[in-house]
Amino acid sequence: MLVLLGCGDDVGKVSLGLFTTKDVVIDARKDPKIPGVTCHISRIQADLDFSDPSDSSIACRQTGPITAIELAHIDKSKNGEIVFKASLSVLFKSLKVRRIYDAKNQTLLYLSYSTKEINGSYKHALSSVPLYGTQAWVKPVVASE
Repeated sequence: MLVLLGCGDDVGKVSLGLFTTKDVVIDARKDPKIPGVTCHISRIQADLDFSDPSDSSIACRQTGPITAIELAHIDKSKNGEIVFKASLSVLFKSLKVRRIYDAKNQTLLYLSYSTKEINGSYKHALSSVPLYGTQAWVKPVVASE
């Protein structure tokens, strides 16, 4: 039921047991504006159900060059921008991954979250990709005394 938008691959699928139709699925998705970043998203896929569980995990890493030109074309607002989204249900529940730029620490944050409250909580996970060591990193200016 889950379709993540953007270029990506299904990396793995692990059964949760003999008597269940649920599996842990791992997808790899490249950030469409920063292709030097790959996010691995694990989630539960519930075949034969109308809705997949909201739990997911995300790990994003630098897997190629990250340039200042790419960084110049991303949304740098506090809300960031959605880079992936997927339907988890026929009832309007979805999984979204949003990129947020932390300028002070020169880090890209990737927040995955469910858009439907489950048991009083919105499920979410966070991963970060530091720009240190990339072409996009800018040496901080140190004030002289």
